[in-house]
Amino acid sequence: MKITITGGSGFIGRKLARALLDDNALGVERLTMVDMVDPPAELTEDARVRAISGDIGSSELLGDAIGSDTKAVFHLAAVVSAGAEEDFELGKTVNLDSTLEILEIARRHGTCPKIVFASSCAAYGGDMPDVITDRQQLTPQTSYGTQKAIGELLINDYSRRGFIDGRALRYPTVVVRPGKPNKAASTFASSIIREPLHGQEALCPVAPETPMWLASPRSIVANTRIAHDLPAEAWTAKADGSGGTWRAVALPGFHVSVGEMVAALERVAGPEVAARVKWERDPFIEKIVHGWPNNFETPRADRMGFRRDQDMDGVIRAFIEDEMGG
Repeated sequence: MKITITGGSGFIGRKLARALLDDNALGVERLTMVDMVDPPAELTEDARVRAISGDIGSSELLGDAIGSDTKAVFHLAAVVSAGAEEDFELGKTVNLDSTLEILEIARRHGTCPKIVFASSCAAYGGDMPDVITDRQQLTPQTSYGTQKAIGELLINDYSRRGFIDGRALRYPTVVVRPGKPNKAASTFASSIIREPLHGQEALCPVAPETPMWLASPRSIVANTRIAHDLPAEAWTAKADGSGGTWRAVALPGFHVSVGEMVAALERVAGPEVAARVKWERDPFIEKIVHGWPNNFETPRADRMGFRRDQDMDGVIRAFIEDEMGG
């Protein structure tokens, strides 16, 4: 099987690639990883891996990465929330134009590949209820959220027309991300755990009572795999078992305040580590974060077999095990 991952050098892309190669339940013959930079050597040393680095907005690059024999595309590449607000043109090119180009490549090939699209809970916004359900209307209030919502609509329509077998996943905020902070408004959610565990101070730009909807890298990678492996019928079934047409789902997560996240850090790593979190509110970040939904009911995702993290303590322990050698 030949598979392409856009955003393949990002941390979710790398973890997904490793899982696909190690498990190999799909019988991977070639895994093409597309990003601005090459993935790490531990992946490119595998003879099945092909790395393509360059501008994701390039039609030629995407055409090279997605051949007529490509059976699945995991489209993870994105300019994240604050970055898309600061640079509208870049966000539009990466988050919207590249998505449409991938769909058009698939349509021209006429092979109906599976396309798993990384959407976001930022597709919601505005005047929302306390708990978001599967029937909640998409009313994004940021360019990033709008671009993701449009991507979902395109995935749905191209699937309806039989051009692709699409699946769109509204990711919660993913913590704890390894590496360095990025331009996502949510980057602090990982920084306030990651940096203190590495002996460094971290600034938190929102108030302790700020609520969040989170998922761990482990559950995100597992659920992205599940999304691919589910039969098409699972994506078109309504709650009553009758036929449906919608190809997007909000993934399970867990509801927690930022203050509770730091309290979990203290329980797992001790008060000295938790004390490295410093509170310095940033109105720009707060405005974006407060526009996100923070509590969900996800019965459709649960019925489809998607996984859920239990609590923040377990997420922190998993980060220590996966990224810090235990």
